[in-house]
Amino acid sequence: MELNRVILEIDNGVGTLTLNDPEVLNAVGPAMLAGLHKAMGHIENPSNGVRCLLLTGAGRGFCSGANLAGDGSESADDAGGVGGTLRSGYHPLLLSLRDLNIPIVTAVNGAAAGVGMSFALIGDIVCASKRAFFLQAFANIGLVPDGGATFMLPRLIGWARSVELSLLAERLPAEQALEWGLINRVYDDNEALLTGAAEIATKLAHGPKSLGMIRKMFWDTWHNAYEQQLDLEARMQAAAGATQDSAEGRAAFLEKRKPDFKGA
Repeated sequence: MELNRVILEIDNGVGTLTLNDPEVLNAVGPAMLAGLHKAMGHIENPSNGVRCLLLTGAGRGFCSGANLAGDGSESADDAGGVGGTLRSGYHPLLLSLRDLNIPIVTAVNGAAAGVGMSFALIGDIVCASKRAFFLQAFANIGLVPDGGATFMLPRLIGWARSVELSLLAERLPAEQALEWGLINRVYDDNEALLTGAAEIATKLAHGPKSLGMIRKMFWDTWHNAYEQQLDLEARMQAAAGATQDSAEGRAAFLEKRKPDFKGA
């Protein structure tokens, strides 16, 4: 399914969403942003059977950030500046990704700069090729980090590294990002990356409904107190235990066979 500068393919429970404007390293303009919102509507629709989202980029880049030159889809009615675009376009998209009840795998095949870095890090499993790098590029053009970067980075890699990346605006190579605990896996090249990320996504797509609950619980740790998290675990465990997949998992364990989860 080809939308505005994005491609959505659904197969075997995996929704592969490809940012598709390779001439500008998949920089995000209004057209791509609109395409991403449309794609999310299809992904969130249960009738389409998407049980894991795989996000990647076409060509040499993952996402080089916002398209500062414009993508030709702007109109005279566009108003509000950068802040307005963030509030009306990017924030609803990022919140939709955060609130998905299915796992997200990101396959970072090249530059992940600016808000592109935020898109990369929204993944529950973040995979990258050795040629990929991460860049908080905002200071280079007199701007400040956005896309949730100032929320996520200190929680993932600590204060010192987050501030350094943001102030110096230097590239963080994929292998160093792995050492820092920012991402999960690094592959030798893009072919190996896409194969490996697809394997992970397929495994998750055939997992139980509780996978979506697990990702929600970890997101909630960023604002919950300890006692709130204990209560959340109890509530989620009760909900997970009432699913068909939990019954199937217990039956498969007792019958010494592989479970056949349906995501229900």
